[in-house]
Amino acid sequence: MNPMTTAPLLQPLADEQIRFFREQGYILLKKGMSPDLIDAFNGHIYDIRSQEPVPEWAGCDPNKKFALRLFNPHKHDSFSRQVMKLPVVRGALAQLMGREAVCVQSMYFYKEPGSPGQASHQDYYYIKNDPMTMIAAWTAMEDRVDEENGCLWVIPGTHKLGLLPHGAVKNLEEHESWTEETEGADTSRQIPVPMEKGDILFFSELLIHSSNKNRSKDRWRRSYVCHYIREDSSVLHREDLRQKYPLY
Repeated sequence: MNPMTTAPLLQPLADEQIRFFREQGYILLKKGMSPDLIDAFNGHIYDIRSQEPVPEWAGCDPNKKFALRLFNPHKHDSFSRQVMKLPVVRGALAQLMGREAVCVQSMYFYKEPGSPGQASHQDYYYIKNDPMTMIAAWTAMEDRVDEENGCLWVIPGTHKLGLLPHGAVKNLEEHESWTEETEGADTSRQIPVPMEKGDILFFSELLIHSSNKNRSKDRWRRSYVCHYIREDSSVLHREDLRQKYPLY
């Protein structure tokens, strides 16, 4: 008898939540990550850029150590990989995709007070994959993520529109200049998605979403965002994201 067993996948989403995702393009899972894990992970990420010297993969302008996002920490850091593989995320993705997911990108955002947001966009514009299966898992790493400190905004149902044209950012006071934004979208329909520490927002690669400037005086808006595709997806057009990281 083989004593080794495989734990069954979690199924954190109810059928109603899965239907909501199909119809609206996103679903919010409350308290998907524990506060203790978040505090430990936030501290770990802080320690990475507090090192002397900072690891090459995490390097940035010394004056912006805790302002510029940390790109793809899962490729270099075991703690980041374990958070990327969180069982509740793995289970939810399998429910939404119909089979297991693999990770292709991760980002840790600092978003200190006063920093700009990102204009409305679709993730597929930046990470093209065939077949189109990508889902983002956006985890709030602060007690409160709200309109004041730059929460996400979504336009429900826009994942059904297909890929829209993207062009230059129009409001540079509000949004980062180096990104691009969707053209032809009715942004008057966008709604904020306030979150609490540990909440995880899952959303489609075609859902139009954005964030605004952090207008708080002393509240950061840290988040950990991972992008996943279905394990059988065969084509990723960006060479730097072609390595697939399984969640088991």
